[in-house]
Amino acid sequence: MNTVIWIVVPYACLAVFIAGHVWRWRHDQFGWTTHTSQLLESRLLRLGSPLFHLGAFGVIGGHAMGLLVPASLTETLGIPEHLYHQVAVWGGTVTGIVMVAGLVLLIARRLVSGRIRRVTTGMDKVLYAFLAAMVVLGMTATVGENLLGPGYDYRETIAVWSRGIFWFQPHTELMTGAPLVYQLHAIGGFLFLALWPFTRLVHVWSAPLAYLWRPYVVYRARRGPVPAGPPAPAVVRDTALRYDRSGR
Repeated sequence: MNTVIWIVVPYACLAVFIAGHVWRWRHDQFGWTTHTSQLLESRLLRLGSPLFHLGAFGVIGGHAMGLLVPASLTETLGIPEHLYHQVAVWGGTVTGIVMVAGLVLLIARRLVSGRIRRVTTGMDKVLYAFLAAMVVLGMTATVGENLLGPGYDYRETIAVWSRGIFWFQPHTELMTGAPLVYQLHAIGGFLFLALWPFTRLVHVWSAPLAYLWRPYVVYRARRGPVPAGPPAPAVVRDTALRYDRSGR
């Protein structure tokens, strides 16, 4: 069972992550967007979206530093383990709170606004539920285990296992003794990667860098009477009949 959970499942999720993106790009390029609903509601989005994205950037950066940077490297650079632990715990707590605040606002927006609720797809609901579960597990591990609890050195176990996945040398024995919340968070992270290609998160790979140098889009208010629209088909038909009969 340990082999299935800590080897088969991660590699299967990574395979779905890669193949899913290829399939999505080949068959659903028009759906490769954020599916923004800003025109339907902007008050909560204006606050929730920046909070969520800023928190997510911090959380992703913290995970990358904690999982991909080995302890031997920070020791070589002269960074004490206690200092690293304090920065990681408090930095993760602050960015996690920011992300939670943004996610709560985005979910509340989907619930309280009827217009947004009607355009929310089933995959959107799955995505928000998965994000909420991952955030709860992550905050429990960071705050419950490290800030308020006895602490757990994940760099000697989970980080080594995660790097081994990418080096094709996974050590399942390192995960069997990890706290349950860390185990759930780790396997949930790989399941989240498998879900990624089938959600609106694909827009992450289409960064709007062209916005940095494109000309401004100018919107002008229309003043004066609204011009009349095209005539109705019946009016055009009657006019043509009168023209044929009169010969003019």
